[in-house]
Amino acid sequence: MVKVTVCGAAGGIGQPLSLLLKLNSKVSELSLFDVVNVPGVGADLSHICSDSKTQSFLPSSREDKTALAESLKGSNLVVIPAGVPRKPGMTRDDLFNINAGIIKGLAEGIAENCPDAFVLVISNPVNSTVPIVAETLKKNNVYNPKKLFGVTTLDIVRANTFISQLFPSDTKPTDFNINVIGGHSGETIVPLYSLGNSGDYYSKLSSEEKSKLINRVQFGGDEVVQAKNGAGSATLSMAYAGYKLAESILKAFDEPGVIECTYLNLDSSIKGAAEAKKLVGDLEFFSLPVELSKEGIKEVKYELLTKINEDEKKLLSVAIDQLSKNIEKGVKFVNN
Repeated sequence: MVKVTVCGAAGGIGQPLSLLLKLNSKVSELSLFDVVNVPGVGADLSHICSDSKTQSFLPSSREDKTALAESLKGSNLVVIPAGVPRKPGMTRDDLFNINAGIIKGLAEGIAENCPDAFVLVISNPVNSTVPIVAETLKKNNVYNPKKLFGVTTLDIVRANTFISQLFPSDTKPTDFNINVIGGHSGETIVPLYSLGNSGDYYSKLSSEEKSKLINRVQFGGDEVVQAKNGAGSATLSMAYAGYKLAESILKAFDEPGVIECTYLNLDSSIKGAAEAKKLVGDLEFFSLPVELSKEGIKEVKYELLTKINEDEKKLLSVAIDQLSKNIEKGVKFVNN
């Protein structure tokens, strides 16, 4: 019996994400929370003949915290795509002032109603919103760094897809599982194409082609924002990516050896985190592959940091510099 709550379920990411979760056989109860339109989404999903029970929760006013509390109570997994989407010309940092307050409020609800839940943060800017959740849970004395995840899976999805498009006669996106480390915005995104089976293909590219490929992964979200012409940002691909991580976490409840990349707190209570932290400039948060378990993050797979090439080391240096500012911004928001 697994209860999953989606906070922001009526939005562009929340709706397709909720649909995917509704179809997962491990989910027995799907709880949908949003401040608009969520009863309709819940009614629609409830007609689907999967085994999970679906309920929706809409606050009666801005001051009403009952709906959020009821949606979260007893949840094993909480996924947060809530917040405003990016529009043309906006960076993820432009979203901060709006989304930071939303995320803090949801984190307070989690602390009060399901403090032991796995928490997956999709809301941008992830580099800052995950520290906001961490600091909020700390203030409420319920923080478990093994159960907090920043969703960076979309960067991996794009990395796999974009390199396969350069070798269309030889490869498919599913042939790859590129490790993408760092953060989840612009130059904080570091795809490690030199490692694994992508290395053979990557080595065939010219310097210019490599640079363009890296840039496309780092700024792939801009393609979607521009293509939607002011009507939104990446929603379907983000919902798929968020579900992919959630699916792996649910799988790890019963199976050993499940590994995914995620933006995590490099807390010393997690095996391998201290070693990773030394290799990334003592950053508190960083995206790396981790092994999952029913208790949360079992181990950080930091060894790949010692195997990257010189070009990736340069990308990593830029990412570390930017991430330190992003993290500080999230921490200060809560503490000030």
